[in-house]
Amino acid sequence: MAARYSKAFRSKDGIVSKSKVYETVCSELRPSAYSDYEALNVQWGDQDEYEVVRKVGRGKYSEVFEGIHIRSAQRCIIKILKPVKKKKIKREIKILQSICNGPNVIKLLDVVRDPESKTPCLVFEYVNNTDFKVLYPTLSDFDIRYYIYELLKALDYCHSQGVMHRDVKPHNVMIDHQKRELRLIDWGLAEFYHPGREYNVRVASRYYKGPELLVDLMDYDYSLDLWSLGCMMAGMIFRKDPFFCGHDNYDQLVKIARVLGTEDLFAYLNKYGIELDPQLEALIGSHSKKPFNKFITAENQGLVSPEALDLLGRLLRYDHQERLTCQEAMAHGYFAVVREREIRNAT
Repeated sequence: MAARYSKAFRSKDGIVSKSKVYETVCSELRPSAYSDYEALNVQWGDQDEYEVVRKVGRGKYSEVFEGIHIRSAQRCIIKILKPVKKKKIKREIKILQSICNGPNVIKLLDVVRDPESKTPCLVFEYVNNTDFKVLYPTLSDFDIRYYIYELLKALDYCHSQGVMHRDVKPHNVMIDHQKRELRLIDWGLAEFYHPGREYNVRVASRYYKGPELLVDLMDYDYSLDLWSLGCMMAGMIFRKDPFFCGHDNYDQLVKIARVLGTEDLFAYLNKYGIELDPQLEALIGSHSKKPFNKFITAENQGLVSPEALDLLGRLLRYDHQERLTCQEAMAHGYFAVVREREIRNAT
């Protein structure tokens, strides 16, 4: 049983945090209706146009099936939503409608519901995904660079549209390795970003939660997704997934501190005026920073390069404002070979 104590307290002398990029997309650049999902009037399609073929997955808020569009015989994915607040369903639909034409973002094809039970279903394009636990151990150095780059494209696009994904993790990245196609899925925890607004810290999956969530910093932004991406990348290059493996949210922060050290953690907390619960502070203890090259083994050395470690160090920063943005990450030397091949293929 996890210990029960408060995690942190925000004093008034910490700085207010705002995103370095795309700060005003929802607050100034778009009409207020753009991010007002509560006012969304959903146009429901006919569920009888689809047939369920087999179950392919389940989550906390949904069950997922492979399906078929009867008239076109086109394969699709049908996500049947479990009973949650209407507001949450509207938010997911509104966000998907805003971003689904972006690069490597899963395409929403239809929204349907049962006329009697009113159970809503989201219909998506079909992706012939290979389970990441099977796929990741087979990926080459170039494959990893390529797929992280493709994921950054999706994230940069959604951030440019004023959307934080807030649940980046291997389970939510579908890869059709034969086609070399990637799709970022599951936008159920995504939210529109407004500067200065406080957000729920109970988002993302434990192993991919940014430090801001673990210390209850509520005015976070898009940079949360870059931490999660950094955790994914570390898991892939070191063949150690999850990279930070806490057994609860408190222990998750301990696991991070054992790698990134406590000096930078307390500098971060001090900057934003956050005081940890004394018991949590005692639990964290005192640790020096551990260089990432300490995680190199005979098994993973072919995947770990100096530029990989440099990029990782710029993503896995306590201070979310110090993390690279998507565009900065995409311009990093780690992706030079990917960018070169992209240019060659385009000509």
